[in-house]
Amino acid sequence: MNRNISIIIGLTLSLGLLLSCGSKPNPEKEKAYQKAAEKFVADESFYPILDEELFYFNSQRLDTIGVEYINEQDGIKRLMKLETWLAFSTRQFTAKEMKSLKDRHYLPRAIPIAYDGLAIIVNNQNSDTCITVNDFKRILNGEVTKWDEIYPKSKLGTIDVVFDNPLSSTVRWCVDSLLGGKEFNNPNIGAVKTSAAVIDYVENHKNSLGIIGSNWLNDKRDTTNVTFKKNITVMGVSRLDSATKVNSYQPYQYYLYNGNYPLIRTIYALLNDTRSGVPTAFAHFCQLPKGQKIILRAGLLPRTAHMNVREVIVTRE
Repeated sequence: MNRNISIIIGLTLSLGLLLSCGSKPNPEKEKAYQKAAEKFVADESFYPILDEELFYFNSQRLDTIGVEYINEQDGIKRLMKLETWLAFSTRQFTAKEMKSLKDRHYLPRAIPIAYDGLAIIVNNQNSDTCITVNDFKRILNGEVTKWDEIYPKSKLGTIDVVFDNPLSSTVRWCVDSLLGGKEFNNPNIGAVKTSAAVIDYVENHKNSLGIIGSNWLNDKRDTTNVTFKKNITVMGVSRLDSATKVNSYQPYQYYLYNGNYPLIRTIYALLNDTRSGVPTAFAHFCQLPKGQKIILRAGLLPRTAHMNVREVIVTRE
C-alpha cells in the first residue's frame, strides 16, 4: 500500500517538474503578433476585388481583419519586417526573401489566387485601338515617343504614358516581364497615385496611354463581365508584328483563360503567419469556392475554380 502511494507521488512530482520547465508566455511577442495580425497589406491595384473578399469574410466571423492599400514594394517590406503576416502581390517571394524568413525560423508561402490582365487604356478620341506587345515595349524603353511613329496617320503628338504609382505591381511587372529588368527610358512616362486616377487622367487627355489592372475596368452593371467602362477605350493587344482587330485581344476573362491575351500576371497571397490565425484564414478564403466566385464576378480569372465557358453575343446599337 505504501509502495503504491510513493509511486503515485513520484509521478506527480515528475510531471510537475516537466510542466515547470515549459516556456513562459512572452507578452511582448504576443503583442507584436496581434498587432501584425490586425490587417494585411495589398497593392492598390487589387482594391476592387480584395475589398469585396474582405466584406464577405468579415461578415461571417467574429475575429475580423483589416487592410491597408499601399504600393507593392512597401507592402512586401512590411511583410519582411514582420509588421504584417499577409501581403498581396503579383510576384512570389524572391530567393533572398525566402532565405531571410527561413533563417529566422519562419515558413513563408506564396499562394496563387487569381490571374489578372494588365490593361492598356487610351482616350476615347484616339482612333488607334490595337497595339503589339513589341510596340508597347518600344514605348516603355523610349524607342518610341510619338503616336505617329507607330500609327503614321495619328495627329495626337507625344505619347503621354501614365502608371498608377512608381512602386506599384504594375510598374514592377512591366520592368521585369517586358523589359528584362531594365528601367524605363522614356521621358514621357509618369505616375499618379491610384488606378482610379489613371482612368481619370486618360479620360481627360487625348494623347495619353494608361496602364492598370483589368479588375478596374468592368462595368458593374453588366453581370456577364463583357462590358468595359465607357469613359475610356481598352486597347486590343497582339503578340504578332502587326496589330489588327482580328489578332488583337482585350483582357476579357475568356482571353485570360485561353491565353490569347498576352499581358497576364498571377496574383499571390504572400503569407508568413506563424500561428495560422486570421491572416491565414483570409488567404485561404480567397482560394475557397466562395472567394473564387467573388474573383470571377469581379472580372478576373479565378485560380482554382471550375468554370463553364459559354459564348455570349454582344450587340451594340
